[in-house]
Amino acid sequence: MTAVPTVPQHPTRTTGATGSSRRAWTVTVLLVAFMMVNFADKSVLGLAADEIRADLHLSATQFGLANSAFFLLFSVAAVVVGLAADRMSPKLLLLLMAVLWSVAQVPAAIGGGLAVLVASRVFLGAAEGPAFPVAQQATLAWFPDHRRNLPGALITLGVTLGVIVSAPGLSWVIQHHGWRSALWVLAGAGLVWAVAWAVLGADGRHDVAAAAGARPQETRAPVPYRRIFASRTWIGATLAYFTSYWTVALMLVWLPSYLRNALGYSAHAAGTLVVAPWTIGAVVLLAQAGITGRLMRRGAGSRRARGWVGGWLLALGAACCLALPLVDGSGAKTVLIALGFGLGGSYATIAATTVAELAPPSRIGGALGTMNAVVTAAGLGAPAVVGALVDAQGADGYQNSVLLSGLLLAVGAAASFLLVDPARDIPRLTV
Repeated sequence: MTAVPTVPQHPTRTTGATGSSRRAWTVTVLLVAFMMVNFADKSVLGLAADEIRADLHLSATQFGLANSAFFLLFSVAAVVVGLAADRMSPKLLLLLMAVLWSVAQVPAAIGGGLAVLVASRVFLGAAEGPAFPVAQQATLAWFPDHRRNLPGALITLGVTLGVIVSAPGLSWVIQHHGWRSALWVLAGAGLVWAVAWAVLGADGRHDVAAAAGARPQETRAPVPYRRIFASRTWIGATLAYFTSYWTVALMLVWLPSYLRNALGYSAHAAGTLVVAPWTIGAVVLLAQAGITGRLMRRGAGSRRARGWVGGWLLALGAACCLALPLVDGSGAKTVLIALGFGLGGSYATIAATTVAELAPPSRIGGALGTMNAVVTAAGLGAPAVVGALVDAQGADGYQNSVLLSGLLLAVGAAASFLLVDPARDIPRLTV
């Protein structure tokens, strides 16, 4: 951070910088709220799993497939809009997404059976697919690279806050007014955010992709996307993030049912306890941002500050998940699940800031969008796989799904430790 002169030579410039900083944090707060609405939308079916299955007469496999349908067009939309974000105003894209989220909730809120629910979730998934990469891009554009760790972490924190804040309230609405009423609440929340964003939102102006001097200037033809996607850093960050997102998808769809049907908690208790891993994740995200930022200020490269720190998070999460069969009692199992998922589900900020550092300015949106598309394919598989395990194995299927998550997190940890190194790969992009 540069020192501020005692007597500024250009007071108007200082005032402008202050105003720009204030606007940057206003946009960041709005985009945190954006991600809160986004993940409240994602979590509502998991919170209402038993009620929906009873109302629509669904097996665990059918319910899992209905949730997987959310991700059917999720990845495609993430790629398409991610590429468009390099050429269009992120403010406009974010506004359009929020409006479409509200529209998508209406059919299932009105009524209908499984077909309407699936169609509504497919539409919602397409509208929400680009949300995280575009929100990250819009936020990071307001900050230089050395200041991106905290705002990037806050956007990811919006994911956890969305569940922490909404889960108890949505659970109450579901128990007292039915699961369709919860969809109306979420539709209204999306519209309120859209109005606030239309008034206060703005596009940032930082086009630098990474630390100053870390990369060659784009004086020739743009770097082909294939070089970015073939880099070890992009592959490692994407693979690690994929395993992390698997645990996130499991938490969203099946954790409330696990707490109720396998560990014996009431609906009210499950609606409260489900926030535990998200709360741990929120603390981990802020701690990770602080540790990464401190390491980078001391001169550490992203390999250590992002790749190794992220690898330890996934490794610790894997250890907690794999230890689940070693303990007895609902309390001990709940603690391990909360720690395992809270740690294991906290890789998103590291992945986003790493890829934003790796990719040239004109390729950040596409690089983030494509990464998000690959990663969220985990959301297509996890709900269906867990549903099939529960139908085949009963309560044991829930525990085995956590063990599977632990194995995946171990693979992700290895990828983060061994492959992520932007300083090594950036020069190779222009060779």
